[in-house]
Amino acid sequence: MNGRKAEKPRILFQGDSITDCDRKRETDPPGNERPELGRGYVARIAPQLPAREVLNRGISGNRVVDLYARWKPDALHLRPDVISILIGTNDTWHEFNYRNGVEVPRYAAIYRMLLEWTLSVLPQTKVVLCEPFVLPCGHVGPGWREEIDQRREVVRDLARDFGAAFVPFQDTFDKALRDHPAAYWAPDGVHPSPEGHDLMAACWLRHAQAAL
Repeated sequence: MNGRKAEKPRILFQGDSITDCDRKRETDPPGNERPELGRGYVARIAPQLPAREVLNRGISGNRVVDLYARWKPDALHLRPDVISILIGTNDTWHEFNYRNGVEVPRYAAIYRMLLEWTLSVLPQTKVVLCEPFVLPCGHVGPGWREEIDQRREVVRDLARDFGAAFVPFQDTFDKALRDHPAAYWAPDGVHPSPEGHDLMAACWLRHAQAAL
């Protein structure tokens, strides 16, 4: 297990606020609660995987460059058996709103460097790559979806190139729009509602099986 002793295989979830989802930073919480997993899809996935140790290291506001900058302490040093990554929405959001995003070609290059680095240090670790997504409401404005679609293609290509499991979150939400409007799943177009996180958890569990 990646050179560490552990009772359970370790799954690490990484990303931005969608993964963070108000997780508490304290470890070993009392009782059976898992506040360190947040209130989102990670907290919904963990009970379905009782034979695994689940960690959440998502940080709100992260772009791919921020993820790369903290990758050593927040990923490599944890020596997970599986790493699930969801990153890319802020790379678009920060560009449209603050002119501080990460262009798609640079996003692709840094993401690839991160994966190469990971597998050079942890060659036995399995990887799950989740496509970024937006829904047509709230903060999401003109041009967002077109750019997110480019990032989705980057992630799909990386999953193929690195033999990673691929989780199609955008496709799943697009299909769910047939049943409920966008604001039902993500009121601001970016951050899922409880129902949206339920949908994400089910999607992740269905598509990540090859890595578990």
